[in-house]
Amino acid sequence: MTSPPPSTAILPGRSLGFMVLGASLHDILTRVKAQPSLYPKIHLTFDPKYPVRIPVVLSLPENGLRLRFDGPDQRLRLIEVTDFGKTRLSYKNIEVVKIGELGGGLGVRAGPTGPRFRHVYDRLLGPTYAGEYIPPAEDDVKGVGTYVLSYPGIAFNFPLQASEWSPDKDFVSLLSSHATAPATSMAIFHGESWPKARGTLFTQAPVNPRSLELAGKANVADEVELVKIYGEGRIELIRRSSPPFWINLSETTPQDLVTELGPPDAIYRKNDNRLAIHGRKQSLNGLASSQASMPYADGESSENDENMSYTGSEREESEGSEDDKTYLDANDASPEHFYNYFNHGFDILISTPTTISAPSPTSPHQPRDVPADWPPSENNLVATKVIFHGNVPGSYPFNRHRRSRWALEHVPTELYKEPLTSEMPFADCKGRLVEAFKSYCNTDEEERSMQRGMVLNRGWGDSPGSSCELLGGFEEATASPVQARKKGSVGAGGAGGGVSVTGADAGSAAMDNSFGISEIYGFPGLIFEVLKNDAVSTLTVV
Repeated sequence: MTSPPPSTAILPGRSLGFMVLGASLHDILTRVKAQPSLYPKIHLTFDPKYPVRIPVVLSLPENGLRLRFDGPDQRLRLIEVTDFGKTRLSYKNIEVVKIGELGGGLGVRAGPTGPRFRHVYDRLLGPTYAGEYIPPAEDDVKGVGTYVLSYPGIAFNFPLQASEWSPDKDFVSLLSSHATAPATSMAIFHGESWPKARGTLFTQAPVNPRSLELAGKANVADEVELVKIYGEGRIELIRRSSPPFWINLSETTPQDLVTELGPPDAIYRKNDNRLAIHGRKQSLNGLASSQASMPYADGESSENDENMSYTGSEREESEGSEDDKTYLDANDASPEHFYNYFNHGFDILISTPTTISAPSPTSPHQPRDVPADWPPSENNLVATKVIFHGNVPGSYPFNRHRRSRWALEHVPTELYKEPLTSEMPFADCKGRLVEAFKSYCNTDEEERSMQRGMVLNRGWGDSPGSSCELLGGFEEATASPVQARKKGSVGAGGAGGGVSVTGADAGSAAMDNSFGISEIYGFPGLIFEVLKNDAVSTLTVV
């Protein structure tokens, strides 16, 4: 006889199994995709028009689970159980629904599958305060409303006949009556109760870290919360618990990076100089030949190209002592390589020192303090370029890195005092960038060229690194319809406004005709890769 599958533990206000509130979309989705036998179907739902502003929904239909992430930070905010018959659940070693009550086992339906109120109240969680009743919609002919029974960090939806509802009755009597069916869904969230938590569900600061590796481990590098960019190659990494770490391009060494950020998740080597044809005249646009290895050689190492990167013991075996070198090998014609930090959300180019980028004329900060012995020896390897990934749903490189959030501290204007951020549409950023750097333009044509994008296609070729093509135009994207959900019930409130946004399946290789196509815009020290929906896919700081 086949033994039942192990149960998944519930921790109210914290987690369901390995799915911890506050974890990044990249972390959760990577773990789910690594277990196809347990999670055979994955659906990712997002708004293609506002992919980093509207919550993203990860559905696991074969497991009866739905996970909601906020759009700007892509962190898990809500865990929903939508079908109790598809995953065995337990709380403090007590089963939420006994297998015998499922009529034959998990996945075999025989009537309602959720826990009854008496089981939740008497055996699982105990007494609680009265919840809230949501009446049925006007067109609901069955006349069944929803009673949300809420505890700290966890809540259940119980169907309740509208004819039985009365504000004068206590909820124990109501939910114990024959008018109440077993629970249809359950939610795990951070908060005192569902009514109090749902208003700030997607905006409050998460308690747990983004990376599951940081939970309970002291020797893991602290995660980066926000990146502040000051121009002239100065980058400040704001970290969760540790003091900020500054990267000064052409000064910071690989040893500095490993000490502060941990060893890279992979090392990427690739030479691609197809943008070199545009030469030094394009330097204002950030597309000079000295910068041509980016942004398409951006550490997009993945399962699609086994020759792109090495991780763990494979890297040690293949790279030898490369990580420890601080000088150029005379026989090595191309020492450049990327440190891929997938869990931090960025890649760092290690190469010989380069010219420091020009400062912003509008920067309120002091100029960079250049060492007296500048320029450094050309025999040293240092960090010369950093690529911050937006992990925009629907983009070609989606889920290779977790999302990295940034702010441009050196591009304010007299009219706008706040910095430009990774959540802003690029159309809102471009005008302020042109205004800030227009003094570097000698002619009107140079100023106009600063506003023109260069088209990049990632979708051709056998690997992301070989997909750079400069095109003259691209097809219009198409949008999917919006699907609304009932507002107010568990899982439907909060910043999302009760809406399950437009979607596309994770891993789909052909969402529309423009999949893989983006545009590159360059400014002194900055290169933006912008998608058709005006979201910034990557920001390269040089």
